[in-house]
Amino acid sequence: MFVLVIGDMHIPQRVGTIPEKFKALLKPEKIESVICTGNLCSKEQFDYLKSLSSDVHIVKGDFDEGNYPETKVARMHDWKIGICHGHQIVPWGDKESMAMLQRQLDVDVLITGHTHKFAVDVHEGALFVNPGSATGAYSGMQSEVVPSFLLLDVQESKLTIYVYELVPSESDPDTLELKVQELKHSK
Repeated sequence: MFVLVIGDMHIPQRVGTIPEKFKALLKPEKIESVICTGNLCSKEQFDYLKSLSSDVHIVKGDFDEGNYPETKVARMHDWKIGICHGHQIVPWGDKESMAMLQRQLDVDVLITGHTHKFAVDVHEGALFVNPGSATGAYSGMQSEVVPSFLLLDVQESKLTIYVYELVPSESDPDTLELKVQELKHSK
């Protein structure tokens, strides 16, 4: 089961659109479910995610006005996946604070956003994932934001995480290249 994990788009307030190199990869016939960490910031972005899959899980970001929950738990195969934007976790991105929420939600995987920075960590046996910002929207927490999103290949007892980032080309810093990496996690 392929699951798109995306968030912190901030369209149209901070950025005009998702990068074309990313849009070319996001095909409805390949994506079975979508997890969004919030900050869609427009109904058009919600509609775009719904066009990719009818199974969409969204939580409310600190810039969203929609009627989304603060947290959500989704079950995919043998995995319980918790979703939270992350502005509620103080300090932002702190592993101990995320571990408290992970235990409260009683989940195997906690997916958060807000920092606009891709991250994957294992803490006390739980997996913490942050897809970063799909658009590379600026953040008050860091000056350089690398656009990123994730695809999860969810199997019964194994998760494979494919990380997609747009990074400056070594030969031409004004050109962005697609960088893909694969990470594996088992129960």
